[in-house]
Amino acid sequence: MVGALEDREGPWDIVIVGGGATGLGCAIDAASRGYATLLLEQHDFAKGTSGRSTKLVHGGVRYLKQGNVSLVLEALKERGILLKNAPHLVHDLPFVVPNYTWWEGPYYGIGLKMYDLLAGRSGFGRSRNLSKEETIEHIPTIEPDGLDGGVIYYDGQFDDARLAVNMAQTAAEQGGVLLNYFRVVDLLKNGDEVAGVRAIDEETGREHEVRAKVVINATGPFTDGLRLMDDPGARPMIVPSQGVHIVLDRSFLPGDSAIMVPKTDDGRILFAIPWYDRVLVGTTDTPIPSASLEPVPLDEEIEFLLVHCARYLTRDPGPEDVLSTFAGIRPLVGVTSDDDETASISRDHTLHIAPSGLVTIAGGKWTTYRKMAEDTIDQAMLLGDLEDRDSVTKTLQIHGYHQHADQFGSLAEYGSDAPAIEALVRDEPALGERLHPDYDVVGAQVAWAARYESARTVEDVLARRTRLLILDARASMEVAPAVAAILAEELGRDDPWQADQVEAYRTLARGYLVSSTLTSTDA
Repeated sequence: MVGALEDREGPWDIVIVGGGATGLGCAIDAASRGYATLLLEQHDFAKGTSGRSTKLVHGGVRYLKQGNVSLVLEALKERGILLKNAPHLVHDLPFVVPNYTWWEGPYYGIGLKMYDLLAGRSGFGRSRNLSKEETIEHIPTIEPDGLDGGVIYYDGQFDDARLAVNMAQTAAEQGGVLLNYFRVVDLLKNGDEVAGVRAIDEETGREHEVRAKVVINATGPFTDGLRLMDDPGARPMIVPSQGVHIVLDRSFLPGDSAIMVPKTDDGRILFAIPWYDRVLVGTTDTPIPSASLEPVPLDEEIEFLLVHCARYLTRDPGPEDVLSTFAGIRPLVGVTSDDDETASISRDHTLHIAPSGLVTIAGGKWTTYRKMAEDTIDQAMLLGDLEDRDSVTKTLQIHGYHQHADQFGSLAEYGSDAPAIEALVRDEPALGERLHPDYDVVGAQVAWAARYESARTVEDVLARRTRLLILDARASMEVAPAVAAILAEELGRDDPWQADQVEAYRTLARGYLVSSTLTSTDA
């Protein structure tokens, strides 16, 4: 990829800044239209918000209550497209809304019937009301005292960071060049018009000047930083908010159904979801003053989630039960510098075209990344005076596409890549050994991540190529030395590099543990 960047003669058609869901979606759309496409990410793909979601591909039930039918329609349509294009990572999941008062059943039942109706042929399953007995059958650990019944409906679940990696591979297969650990430090200009970017290769320290016909700002929570490079007087567009999740042992929520609590004390929906044989609980909503690459969960946010778990589960989790906790930043769109400069493609995401020609795509959510990208590249095509070509991503399969990936067992999320990883184990049996006795992650996955998935660090492997950091922070710290050793072999690194990597990773992973100041929570 670095060689392709250095060999490029003349400007790129499109340069995308940001390697999260939105930027990667833009790279796929642009490259598959045949445009010369470069994506630069300051850290690793899906390092930020896109690797810290609630792992749902959904229409957004809560938007129905707001009356935002058009948004729900768009998201449900995109949900169906994503299931078709990445079935190895996206699957349906039943959600149960427990009812503790007589009116909740009819109230939520009617709303979810509307959800079914809007989904149409893209539906994942039909909602229905449940008796108390049926509700307990689906959620054996649900609090039975006062339980009146429930409503079941169906939505989608996925692995966000794994999808991001597969999206990067898809864009590359379409001819795009994608580089992680390439930080954009300035914009190049011809007069008042943006004409490219200046970026630093974080591994070598080398600076690159990259010319482009169009530059797209897809940096999520960091959107305003790039906009300020363009215009130091630009008013902030992003109003950041932090969402926190906790991960518990599967025994807290056995069975195959998730719990959806329609309204918590702070007004948000709360989910408790089975994910990779663990339980993911989230999310909070805490305004924060600024974005960071490694946001820190607050004690009160973790306590909030534990308290709400205790209300709905027969077994009350305490801080000692939390295997991992992580925070993500929602890049919520507030005001823009000038309403006349903003093209609102939908109420969920916003396109902003600056007088300099800088294209900013902000807002949105994972489920609608493809539509966001299509809208963005449509605009970029006009701005860059590129040849008019239609998007092809509605039917473009994502790398790893496999209709029956479950046959690959613990490698199911790799889809069509799984047989090659199995072959790697046959060729190098030592790579088939588990890195940790409690988890199925093997050395071959580390080697594969280095060779074919742009993994450059221990964190890349344990946080995003595998999800061990999210599933069990302590276990991930234990396997860090083994991962560093395999990576060093693959990347040609020395012993001091290994030691630095292990120390850096363990420092990071400690931030995913519940702090010692958090005392046991009373229900």
